Order: sequence, then C-alpha cells, then structure tokens
Amino acid sequence: MSVSPASPLFDLKSTAWWLTALRLHVADAAALGAALDERFADSPGLFDDEPLVLDLSPLRDGEAVPDFAALLAHLARHRMHAVAAQGGSEAQMAAAREAGLPPATEPERHEPRPEPEVREVVREVVREVEVIREVEVPAAAAAATTLIVDKPLRSGQRVYARGGDLVVLSVVSFGAEVIADGSIHVYAPLRGRAIAGARGDVNARIFSTCMEPQLVSVAGMYRTTETPLADDIVGKPAQVRLEGERLVVEPLAVN
Repeated sequence: MSVSPASPLFDLKSTAWWLTALRLHVADAAALGAALDERFADSPGLFDDEPLVLDLSPLRDGEAVPDFAALLAHLARHRMHAVAAQGGSEAQMAAAREAGLPPATEPERHEPRPEPEVREVVREVVREVEVIREVEVPAAAAAATTLIVDKPLRSGQRVYARGGDLVVLSVVSFGAEVIADGSIHVYAPLRGRAIAGARGDVNARIFSTCMEPQLVSVAGMYRTTETPLADDIVGKPAQVRLEGERLVVEPLAVN
C-alpha cells in the first residue's frame, strides 16, 4: 500500500503538561508505602491512574537512594502512575532513570509578590537650590487571562486555565478537576478536585459558594477528604489559601 507524502502517518509537536509532584521526604520505600496506605486507604480511586512526577529535592543533599522498583509498586496500588523524576542528586536521578523514570524539568516557582514600595518625594534645600529626588514607579503588571466555564463539569472532565484565573459558574462534580495557574472561583458546589497556583503561585486562592471538595491544592500543598472540613465550612461559602506551608480553609462572608 502506497502512502502519499502529503499525508504523514504521524507528526511531532511540542506541548506542555501539568503533572502532580509527589515529594519524597524519606528514601525508605517500605515506610513510604505504609504512609501511602495510611493516607489514602479511604480514597482508593482518588488518583485514577493520574501521571505524576517524583520530586526528590528533599533527598538531594543526602546519600540515600530510594528503591524505585518497590516504590513504583506501592504507587501502583494507589493508582498513581509515576512518569518522571526531578530534583535529586546525580546518583538518585541515575537510579530513577534505570527504573524507567526520565528526568523532568522542574517547574518555575513564583516567589510571593513583593508589596509595592512606596517612596516619599523628598525635597531638600541645599544652598538655596531645591532638589527633588527621583521616585520609582512600578511598571503595571501584565493583564492575566481568565477562563470562564459556564457548564457543569462531570466526573472525568478536566479544565486548566493556563497563565491565569479560572471562573466556573456551575457545579464541579465529584471526579472532575479544575486547575489554574492563578486562583479558582466556583460559584456553585465544588465537589471535585481544585488545584490553584499550579505553577507555584503561593498567592493563589480557591473560592466556592458551596465548599465540598474532593481535594484542594494551592502551589503544591494539598488537602483531601481524609481531613474533614469543619461544620462551618462544609457546603458553605469558603476560601482556601496558603499560609506559609499550611493550607487554611476558612468561611467566606457573602453579603
């Protein structure tokens, strides 16, 4: 069978994917497996074979090298599919590569936005000559892109607002996933997974008029249903924000 040169059977295009990072704070695969069992025993389908990156940066300064074969088996039990590794030492990354985990490019992490510096215009009279010091005016921030979704999101559906905020005007069902590099606003029940600050923006937040999430995450810090929300949060207007390395979920006053 002849194939026309004008109809290639495949092509290559550059693309970018958002992946969850699993940070390893110890190299002991058995201990990690036990910790995974304890943490996700009540939510066996939470990750649904979702690809993720093993973040070895907490282990980088040590000599311990994880047993990746054993670790991958533990992850598979919880339907976590590791596809790459990042942040480890040369020996750790070499072992990861031997286990079939190529190196991944570490995402750019945004530092907290500095507060605008306010400088006072200072006038001085020096030998009867008035001197006016220069005042720095911060450049206007580039306008961010906002993605608006006005239809319900069902289980298995995923929406990603790259480079900006995400506004959802209908329900985010259990099993659906909303992701934004900025903040997420859901003006309806939020029952699925919401991941704000996907590229590390620690100032991102998650808002919902009916907070019932399966999982919430801001800049890589997450919280699942295994940690129940307070009675004054569940099903009510609330927001999620990052305070240091701790997620804060608090009521949202709506007038």
